[in-house]
Amino acid sequence: MASTEGLVPITRAFLSSYYDKYPFVPPLSDDLIRLSADIRSMIADLQRDSVLIEGERDLVQEVDIPPPHKIDENMWKNRENMEEILFLLERSHWPASLQQESTSEGAELAILVEKLKDKFEKTLKLLEYFQSKNADYVFNTVMSYMPQDFRGTLIRQQRERSERNKQAEVDALVNSGGSIRDRYALLWKQQMERRRQLAQLGSATGVYKTLVKYLVGVPQVLLDFIRKINDDEGPMEEQRQRYGPPLYGLTTMVLSIRVFIFLLWSRFEASKINKHQFDILEQAVQVYTSEFERFVKFMGEVFTNSPFFIPAESRGNEDYKEISVAAGRTHEVLLTVESINSYIAWDFSLDQGKLKLDIGFSVEYTNSSGEKVLILPYRRCESDQGNFCTVMAGNYKLIWDNSYSAFFKKAVRYKVDCIPPVVEPVPE
Repeated sequence: MASTEGLVPITRAFLSSYYDKYPFVPPLSDDLIRLSADIRSMIADLQRDSVLIEGERDLVQEVDIPPPHKIDENMWKNRENMEEILFLLERSHWPASLQQESTSEGAELAILVEKLKDKFEKTLKLLEYFQSKNADYVFNTVMSYMPQDFRGTLIRQQRERSERNKQAEVDALVNSGGSIRDRYALLWKQQMERRRQLAQLGSATGVYKTLVKYLVGVPQVLLDFIRKINDDEGPMEEQRQRYGPPLYGLTTMVLSIRVFIFLLWSRFEASKINKHQFDILEQAVQVYTSEFERFVKFMGEVFTNSPFFIPAESRGNEDYKEISVAAGRTHEVLLTVESINSYIAWDFSLDQGKLKLDIGFSVEYTNSSGEKVLILPYRRCESDQGNFCTVMAGNYKLIWDNSYSAFFKKAVRYKVDCIPPVVEPVPE
């Protein structure tokens, strides 16, 4: 178990002293501010050339809305806008005359558009890797406090199942004709649910009371921190104040690039090709992608070394119990399950000595009316290791039955537990 000696509360002041070691230097390039202004100016020019229609008007108005305050929400916004840009840069979505490449100038622009597409694809992949790696890191750190046996394995399986269900929900939305915006609204909703679960873990409410029972030795300062992780003025506000401003600038720039391309494509056929506009666009994309990649790599280093999560040392399986079931008797363990889709799990074996012995085993459920239902039929075995079943809320009884034996008592070494529904912690 990890030592908790000398640990201090993870407060905003504590994080401030930590972040002092990681200033974001050099700051964002001055070119980003200049080119953002140039893109905004070109958006204004396109609006003057033609009156905005309803869909265009809503999108243009977004440019004037301040970016979200939370770091991770900005990451998702950048990812969404990069996907929207890649959609526009697909050849099938180019203006008809550009697809035809009927002039040398058109062919040159087509090559440029493909280059821009390659840059965004590379940056998008980096962001996806960053988000996935961070989520796995946090989950694995929390899992280091779990018992290192079948219960930890089940919780990992639950997480995998939950993530598959989330992906299936996204796939169903896409297959039903959902837009990129619809998909990212769903992804952010799913992300907020993960963060809510993380805060619940810190405050040990609901089914998480059971899960916190597993986290033997988790420093209280860590539980206090994750309870406040979603608070607007909590410890994570220090991260937002330090690293939010450069990210906000990147979020605004990528949205401006998207809006410009969107308006340019819709007016392309009615206007002459403006080489200067494409030069500015190329510079803007180069600066945005290079600066965003630098920022993401920097944040990855900050996160990897951050004091949010303190890994526990591996622990042994000391929590087995040993009982002796006399001939003609049974031994019962009662479990109360608080939430549907929980697991009851067990692991047991007999001390064989010189004789080869077995024992009866079954699992019984008692409903609210007092009716008993056998959910695992009686069977005789020498051991049953790492087994489990999915259950609903209610009372359960695990029974080791030696009633058929007339002579031999049975020495059983076992552990049983109830695993609550999945917890999927993710960082800010």
